[in-house]
Amino acid sequence: MRSPRRRLAAGLLLAPLLSGCFASGDDAPSSDSSGSGGGRLRLAMAFTPTENFSPYGQDAFHLSRLGVAEGLTRLDANGTAVPALAESWSRDKSDRSWLFTLRDTRFQDGGEVTAQAVASALTHVTEADPAPAVLSGVKLSAEAVGRDQVRVSTGAVDPVLPLRLSNPNLAVFSPKAYGKKGTVNPVGTATGPFELTKISSDTAATLDRFDDYWGGRAQASGIDAKFIADGTARANALRTGEADTAEALPVAQVASLDEDTVHETNTARNTRSGPFADPGLRAAAREAIDTSVIAKDVYEGRAEPAQGIYGPALTWAAGKRTEPVGRAKAASADGRSITLATYTNRAELPEVAQVLQQQLEKAGFKVKLRVRDYSRLESDALAGKFDAFLASRNVLLDTGDPVSALASDYTCDGAYNLSLLCDKKVDAAVDAAVDAAQSVSGTAERQDAVMTAEATLLGTDAVVPLVHLKVVTGIGSSVRGMLLDPYERSFVGTGTRR
Repeated sequence: MRSPRRRLAAGLLLAPLLSGCFASGDDAPSSDSSGSGGGRLRLAMAFTPTENFSPYGQDAFHLSRLGVAEGLTRLDANGTAVPALAESWSRDKSDRSWLFTLRDTRFQDGGEVTAQAVASALTHVTEADPAPAVLSGVKLSAEAVGRDQVRVSTGAVDPVLPLRLSNPNLAVFSPKAYGKKGTVNPVGTATGPFELTKISSDTAATLDRFDDYWGGRAQASGIDAKFIADGTARANALRTGEADTAEALPVAQVASLDEDTVHETNTARNTRSGPFADPGLRAAAREAIDTSVIAKDVYEGRAEPAQGIYGPALTWAAGKRTEPVGRAKAASADGRSITLATYTNRAELPEVAQVLQQQLEKAGFKVKLRVRDYSRLESDALAGKFDAFLASRNVLLDTGDPVSALASDYTCDGAYNLSLLCDKKVDAAVDAAVDAAQSVSGTAERQDAVMTAEATLLGTDAVVPLVHLKVVTGIGSSVRGMLLDPYERSFVGTGTRR
């Protein structure tokens, strides 16, 4: 145990897993500058902003999904880093530095995107407190090289730095965006095809087309986004025509929608739960859970029982998976009282929590449920105030790299370690596997190392993968070019229109 607040050796994290692909080729910047279509898009979004659209937390993914902000690179449908603000890059001989050449583009406030502006933006990220999960365990620095090149360096060799720089937390903003005490104002200071012009608390945002976008003029004239935590309300907004698109629809609402408006996307997402100090009790909880019931009854067949951390979106994982290592023998629950928490923003999670409560109580646990909006739950979950936490997590969200996901989510010092796994022996084993994976750059070797780490992690029973899911998005019949992204970073682009 390395931190006073982490008094429990590990937590039980129950996690549904999702997987997926882009629906079309519209994920790439469009060369069409006609602006045809012209209408404003009305979007019903599932998660409410919690940090006034700060790019250093989860709100960064709103800025990315709405086409506001971007970084040096982005991920394509295959999870490969491809050009964004940087048009090319190369690795220095030192192996710890990469040189990025910038394309000719401008910020939404009219300023030129220079090497100095980019280096300054990345430096601001490294000074954020708390640091974004993508920089967990990473010492990053950036310096301008002339007017159009930026050298980005890391303290240790980082073979996936171009992937890491695609993370929305590392988006680049105009020098005018950065204020005192680490604040960042994204209104009119980013580089994407849509400019954030108005924020209405945590309920709505208004965006207008940025006509000077380097990737071509967007076909929609703007976006009106509403943040609606209730899944049924999002479905109703689509059904009544109040919204053109609604994300993360409850499976229970699918039957009442026009079949042509329902789009399923595989993603790299999973669902999980938080801390039990006794490995025997964690094993007892894992044995009590019947994932097939959750997949069949709660998700109505739109899910499959999870086999591990990495689901169908990573097509190579199944063939390399091995049995969990070192699992403890299940102990008697003997009436132990535990608190299981989850959130309402993903509609099925409260029902999954009720099923888990029944299954765990049948095994002898006493279970209390805590269900809230995610914005009111995350800080308590990260502080270890619940015995188990049920979450839906895209394991490739932060970097697109499965190794980095392990470091962030499951090592003792990980920035998003919801299970609070901090047992010295376990931590050493997982760290060793993660270090081995990070030290090789060959694809096959890294994949082998990742699966070794997964087997070690699952042997702790600190995380119990539940199901691999598909995200259901409702898209109006008049809408074209929505981006259905397995990494859940993109939603609208230059070709999105109605």
